[in-house]
Amino acid sequence: MTHKTAKQSLRILVAGGGVAGQALAFWLTRGGHEVTVVERFPALRASGAQVDLRGQGIDAVARMGLLEEVRGRLVDEAGVAFVDSRGKPKATIMANTSGKGRQTLTSEYEIMRGDLVRILHEATKDDAEYVFGKSVDGFDQHSDKVTAHLSDGTSGDFDLLIGADGQGSRTRRALLPEGFDPYWRAGIHMAYWFVPRIASDTRIRDTYMVPGGRQIMRRSHNPTETQVYFVLREESAEASAIHRAPVEEQQRFWAGRFGDAGWQTERFVQGMKDSPFFYSQEVAQVRSGSWSKGRVVLAGDAAHCASPYSGMGISGGLVGAYVLAGEINRAPGDLPAALADYERVLRPFVDEIQGQVNPRVLRLGMPLTRHAISAFQNATALACFLHIPGLVARLSKEDRGGGWRLPAYAAA
Repeated sequence: MTHKTAKQSLRILVAGGGVAGQALAFWLTRGGHEVTVVERFPALRASGAQVDLRGQGIDAVARMGLLEEVRGRLVDEAGVAFVDSRGKPKATIMANTSGKGRQTLTSEYEIMRGDLVRILHEATKDDAEYVFGKSVDGFDQHSDKVTAHLSDGTSGDFDLLIGADGQGSRTRRALLPEGFDPYWRAGIHMAYWFVPRIASDTRIRDTYMVPGGRQIMRRSHNPTETQVYFVLREESAEASAIHRAPVEEQQRFWAGRFGDAGWQTERFVQGMKDSPFFYSQEVAQVRSGSWSKGRVVLAGDAAHCASPYSGMGISGGLVGAYVLAGEINRAPGDLPAALADYERVLRPFVDEIQGQVNPRVLRLGMPLTRHAISAFQNATALACFLHIPGLVARLSKEDRGGGWRLPAYAAA
């Protein structure tokens, strides 16, 4: 049932049916707007790896009235262990479940991306129109409308086009000046996929460090499946280009880079080809000078991807959607003002979560030598023995979004 509050109803096209796109559909339909979500995949893309909610992202879900549904789908991950080549834990940092302070490496709200997408879709499918198997290939701006051109050759007129089409956003490429590079790169690459779960796969996430700036993570999200992550510290043209290659080439690249890694590498590499999905990406942030131009605006990762290492990627998308929709709902008759306020309100939050990704700290967590790995593990073991990670988490006054607070909007 739609709860309409806007004085003026707008026709809004959202490019991208992921977390941010569906969160926008949730809030904009409750503002009384006619919302169409276009998703290039042929069906709801309810797949992907484990994600977490932190800080303001938890608050955003609570304001949607969906927090209990999220709680019902949480992954039971108790903490993170740093293991040696035999799988023996050298140090373990447990999740902070006290309800106070900030989350540790494992959030209290760990959930599979697919489950979160399904929860959001169930909450929006009756109010917004979803069009699958199409994408927005371009647009023309006019004083009173934006004409969107879809991949099937059709076009449509809307009051506003929102690009929520991810880190590689086509909408952003069309919006920003030619030649502008919006990416801040960390020199780190990541691939993840699923393998069958075995008896030794526990509810603790295992992290195995390999000389050469390599890392393997294993975490299990249900009784039959285990997630595998290969992470590589490398600044090369080959590493940056591999993510656009065919999946078979990507898998050969990752198998080659980790062939001598030991631990359970052989099992993980063998499981690549039979995985229900395989995803390879460069760890990067999206930093653009502006998020809107005329009647086109960016949201979520398309506007301000903070990278997986921020711990706030999903939360940032949910918060950004809440603020953008809130400002539109507050001033539907003055879109320039609404979009300007969206940037003004959200920028401090985005600057905070992006600024917490420190390249030096990332490199410290991905040592190049066996000696450096031992030093890292010994220091972490000592900190855990002294209960420092848990104490710091519980005593912290703020989570990763800093002291920024979600504004109040009528539709919320």
